[in-house]
Amino acid sequence: MRRELKILIHNGKQYIPDLKNVSLRPPFRGLPEISTAKVDEKALVAICPLGAISAGPISLDLGKCAFCGECAFAFPEKIKFTTNYKISSNKRAHLIIKEGATSTNLMDGSAIPKVVKKTFSKSLKLRQVSAGGDNSCEIELGAASNANFDMGRFGIEFTASPRHADGIVITGPITKNSANALQIAYNAIPDPKIVVLCGVDAISGGIFDNSNAIERNILNTLKVDLYIPGNPPHPLTFINALLDYTR
Repeated sequence: MRRELKILIHNGKQYIPDLKNVSLRPPFRGLPEISTAKVDEKALVAICPLGAISAGPISLDLGKCAFCGECAFAFPEKIKFTTNYKISSNKRAHLIIKEGATSTNLMDGSAIPKVVKKTFSKSLKLRQVSAGGDNSCEIELGAASNANFDMGRFGIEFTASPRHADGIVITGPITKNSANALQIAYNAIPDPKIVVLCGVDAISGGIFDNSNAIERNILNTLKVDLYIPGNPPHPLTFINALLDYTR
């Protein structure tokens, strides 16, 4: 017992006490700020290979953004990525950050169904499905349960069976080979349930958008409850999105 206590005292706290107020440092890229400075809009739009930037006025779609930072490198007077990791939303349109915008709250609390907070505020079990992902999102989601972030303290856990889950977390662009399995997993989750799109590939297809290898028609039949941007999303982004949506 003394040995264990000595180890605990020596190591200190392994977990982050307050996940809602963590200060991250660069090179982490979070919520972007777009100034009203005049730039070559055509050149700025063209610099993004994923088509995340639009002109007239300039806007940046976090659902398409890979957070590579190329736009900020080329036009630092126009776009700056902050370290704000709270970039998730329950409305797809709120992921589009417009020029001159000052609001940092992308979640629309008034649009969250009352049944969500009533049912999932103390316990939320999720089934994660990699629908053709590259494993980067899966690594970060795994980290969300480690000793540092410990989302289990909030009653949020991943479960092996969709029949034991309250919702589904989809990663990857949804390939043709994974579409049917994804549908089966979704159908197996009892109602009420939530649907979470995690990462740029899941939200918009990412670099695989318009590829013949993906099949995203299933999203036309599902009600998506939460969009979590990132390439991949940071564990803090993921956990705070769930907390803001269910608490």
